[in-house]
Amino acid sequence: MKINNKGQALVEYLLIIAVISVIVVGIVKLLGGYLQDAMTKSACSWTDKIYVEGNKPGDGKCVEK
Repeated sequence: MKINNKGQALVEYLLIIAVISVIVVGIVKLLGGYLQDAMTKSACSWTDKIYVEGNKPGDGKCVEK
């Protein structure tokens, strides 16, 4: 009798993808404010505005010159 292992491989790949997804979500949650500030700084420079830092990471904003 021949056993089909394709289903097992699929489950293993799904578990690997799930673990990687949890790790990525955790990293984004930890560094989210810093990433948001980096994007805001870039947007400010593109729109000729001044970047003003906030009290905590992620609170920065663009203001008119």
